[in-house]
Amino acid sequence: MSAAPARNETPRVKTAILLLDCPDRKGIVAAIANFLYRHNANILHADQHQDNELGLFFMRVEFALEEESVGSGGFDLTEDECRAAFAKIADDFSMNWRLEFGNKPARVALFVSQYLHCLADLLSRREAGELRCDFALIVSNHEAARALAEFHRVPFHYVPIDRADKQASERLQLDLLAEHRIDLVVLARYMQIFSDDFCKHLRGRAVNIHHSFLPGFKGAKPYHQAHTRGVKLIGATAHFVTADLDEGPIIEQIVERVDHSFTPETLAAAGRDSERRALSTAVRLLLENRVFLDENKTVVFK
Repeated sequence: MSAAPARNETPRVKTAILLLDCPDRKGIVAAIANFLYRHNANILHADQHQDNELGLFFMRVEFALEEESVGSGGFDLTEDECRAAFAKIADDFSMNWRLEFGNKPARVALFVSQYLHCLADLLSRREAGELRCDFALIVSNHEAARALAEFHRVPFHYVPIDRADKQASERLQLDLLAEHRIDLVVLARYMQIFSDDFCKHLRGRAVNIHHSFLPGFKGAKPYHQAHTRGVKLIGATAHFVTADLDEGPIIEQIVERVDHSFTPETLAAAGRDSERRALSTAVRLLLENRVFLDENKTVVFK
């Protein structure tokens, strides 16, 4: 069974995205702009950020590859030629960098337990064309998501958790990720704690949704905790997966205003909507290569 394609995809201009971070100094933007100009690139979007505390510079540049986009021949390097040519500039500025070419969709694995609202939302957004990716598989420690996976024609893998040997489950999960060539892992309310080794293996390519507005109300029953405290704001947090539970760099947060009339149940209902929105936004930002890790925080070019 292969994953279903999006039903509402529209034709896209072929583009490339240059992503980089490096020590901040004069001349970085000029060097990049001159390189792209010399090779007839048509810059579509350019974003930059200076982290003054750490002395770092971040940049994301998206440029068109098609001839008609510039009217005078288009970008004149192949992928390999571009990487080789840009490497000299990257070395001069001590850059961490990568080039993402073309419109090939990322391959995504979805992990879920028994709460299916985030999973259903992501699958629907994919079919609506809002998320440009290939949901290659769904992994769960419960059978609850199987019917939803089959409806959307995404391969489903039931991986039960043996509390006496959780490493066995993680080995199987890692094998599945390797077999399906997964680029991004999305924990769509997957209610298991990964080992430190598993988290390190997925560093920078796994996102989780936390069902509260971090750093408040961690652990079980966050909406009951919020109700007890009489909060006026609730929310949800999408963050990178790290070995420190619920402490990963934050990608997106959604906040909802509430009041004294909310019960734990209505708070939870409002919270589920926040979870869907925060996670889908974070996934979209990651798929569009808009997120940089910056120590314990992120730089997000929206």
